[in-house]
Amino acid sequence: MRKKLVTFGFLSALGEGVYIFLVALVMRNANKLFGNNPGVLPIIVFLMLFVLSAAISGALILGKPTLLYLEGKKREALELFGLTLGWMFVFLLILLIAITALR
Repeated sequence: MRKKLVTFGFLSALGEGVYIFLVALVMRNANKLFGNNPGVLPIIVFLMLFVLSAAISGALILGKPTLLYLEGKKREALELFGLTLGWMFVFLLILLIAITALR
């Protein structure tokens, strides 16, 4: 069961990382999409993207741990949540090292 939790935590963190990457691409190219002088529509799009991101991130990070917790598997739920956060931290460290090395 432990190996399964580690794998699921890794995949959840990886999915979150990919999602963050895609949102970052959209935000980086916002000027190309909306121009330099945005009206109210791009602001609405940004806020909707923000709320959607919170929901998707919540589902990716908290979805399975919540289901496990509700099934009475509290220890596994907390372990999976911790493993997912741990993998996110590892990915963050890798990115920070890569950014530092590429300077």
